[in-house]
Amino acid sequence: MHPFLRILSVAVADDHTINPFTLTVLSILGVLVVASIVFQRFLSIRVRRFTQRIQESTVILRQALEVSGNNVARIDAIDHYVYPVHGYVLPEEGLTFQETLEHVHPDDRQRFHEFIMSLFEGTTKTGELTYGWNFNYSGGKPRWGVIRNNAIAEYTPGLQKPLNVICTFVNDSDTVKRQEEERELTEKYRLIFERSIVGLSFYDADGYLIDVNENMRGIYQLEGKDQEEFEGSCLFDLPPFRGNVDRQHPEEFWVCTQSVLGGREKYLEVRMHPVFDSQGNVIYFSLAARDVTSERQLYLQVRENEDRIQEANLKIQSYETELSYMMESIEMRAWRSDFDKGTVSFYKGLNTPELVVTFAEMASFFIDDHEAVAHHFTYPEEYYSKPMSYMGRMRPIFHDTDEIQWNAINSVPVYDDNGRLKGAFGLVRNITHLMKKQEQLRQETERANDSGHQKSVFLANMTHEIRTPLNAIVGFSDLLTTIEQPEERRELIRIIHNNCDMLLRLINDILVMSQMDSEAGNIQPVEVDFAKEFGDVCQSLSQRVQDTPVQFIVDNPLDTLPVKLDMERIEQVITNFVTNAIKYTQQGHIRVGYRLENRSGQRCIYVYCEDTGTGIPADKCEKVFDRFFKVNEFIQGTGLGLSICKTIVERCGGQIGVESVEGKGSTFWFWLPV
Repeated sequence: MHPFLRILSVAVADDHTINPFTLTVLSILGVLVVASIVFQRFLSIRVRRFTQRIQESTVILRQALEVSGNNVARIDAIDHYVYPVHGYVLPEEGLTFQETLEHVHPDDRQRFHEFIMSLFEGTTKTGELTYGWNFNYSGGKPRWGVIRNNAIAEYTPGLQKPLNVICTFVNDSDTVKRQEEERELTEKYRLIFERSIVGLSFYDADGYLIDVNENMRGIYQLEGKDQEEFEGSCLFDLPPFRGNVDRQHPEEFWVCTQSVLGGREKYLEVRMHPVFDSQGNVIYFSLAARDVTSERQLYLQVRENEDRIQEANLKIQSYETELSYMMESIEMRAWRSDFDKGTVSFYKGLNTPELVVTFAEMASFFIDDHEAVAHHFTYPEEYYSKPMSYMGRMRPIFHDTDEIQWNAINSVPVYDDNGRLKGAFGLVRNITHLMKKQEQLRQETERANDSGHQKSVFLANMTHEIRTPLNAIVGFSDLLTTIEQPEERRELIRIIHNNCDMLLRLINDILVMSQMDSEAGNIQPVEVDFAKEFGDVCQSLSQRVQDTPVQFIVDNPLDTLPVKLDMERIEQVITNFVTNAIKYTQQGHIRVGYRLENRSGQRCIYVYCEDTGTGIPADKCEKVFDRFFKVNEFIQGTGLGLSICKTIVERCGGQIGVESVEGKGSTFWFWLPV
């Protein structure tokens, strides 16, 4: 029971009455009691609320410490013992000050000791220190980290030295490590930036210079005033960006430009790259520049070398083509034998073989000395160890024909680096044409020798042929003055006339032969009617056989035949044919005619003169067209007529020939393309 209530109950119990004074006192005391009770309750509520707030603050502070990662420790300034208050860094039982010093890194131990002692002694009240800390409390290899410590000295009023030192510290190992890594990375990037092989510079979003590396300074030769102008210029006002880059919507820009820097012409490769944030706004511009003058010169040199190489390749191809054409035109090939592989390769160029055959196949090409050649290819080291040459008949190597050809082959031995005979190299040439020419030369020599003999005979015959009609003309001319009978005089005149005609034809043949041997004998074709011209020639020739028993027959199958020929020369051929036929035909007939034919797709005129004369021996048919050749030496003539005919026909692009049977007659013919 409250004391005041106990007193009141006693008073009432003693005298059962209360005087006014007592009542007043009791009233006052009651008010005081009530006030005291109310105050106590108010104070109790305030205490509870304060306690609750302290608890809440403690929780908040603890959560803040947990979130921030801070650790709290108290160092007793009297016994120098470290008590952990919060956190995980220190062991739960705490550490002595000496143990604490042993966990501090040796490099930081002196500084830590001085820092704590200054707080113990009151020299400083607060402080901050970062030091290395060994987190291994079980012994063994240290596990070093970094602690950042904020300390404050706790004082008691009236005392000059603190009772405790409160330390709030954070394990900064990760932060320091990260900072160190960032510093190293920054240093690397700075090193890359400064030591870059290209010039680098950075500009802010407005285009003004932030930083530039040494290489960029060297490229633009930035010193003194030039560097100030470079640093103070806006990127968008510099060539080549001025007018080429949209400041509002910049994009990556690349250009290769020619500049004159320091009095030297340079070629620069410049690339501008805008860097954007997540909202697409420009943060800054990076600019990379590279001096490509040397590269350009090298490129131009490479291009020049490539052009020279291409030109050389083209020349080599041209030379190879020319060589191939030359070797093809002269039917020559280079050959190379490989003793190890047992093959022979043939080349008409410089590289790719045209044909590769084995030794056995190569030996099969030889006709002359086949066995000996096969032996040579069986034991090539014995035969090809020295230069050799060979000429003989062979089957075609490069052409699929059955024609036997002459080949000239030479070779020289080929040795490897060790001096071992590994093959042979040489040339093979088809000399069939040369051998034929040599044969033709031999024949022509014989013909020339024979021609010389024939000329001697010709001169003798000419003397005889010319003197015979001249003697007749002179003799009968002298007799003509002594003959008075008209019939005898006419006979003498006829003889003189015939001899004059014979002499004229002889001289004409000589003149024609001379013309055909010179340029004056060229063929000059003109448009003519061959049928009409042929009829006129035959009409003229028919008069020469009017007084003979020989029948003269003309075959003119067409009324008109327009062609382009040298008709004067053709008439000469026809006249010689008929004249020779008259000489050797005493009876029977002489038939002259022509017909149209097709030879090898060409339209031709075939002309013939057939007689029933004495004919020509078979062994003399090929010689009748030679100069100065006469089948019968006793028949008048120079032996030039048929030779002249052959020359005319061949110059007209035709062919001439004779078919004859001795004692039965001959048929001389020729054909001409029209």
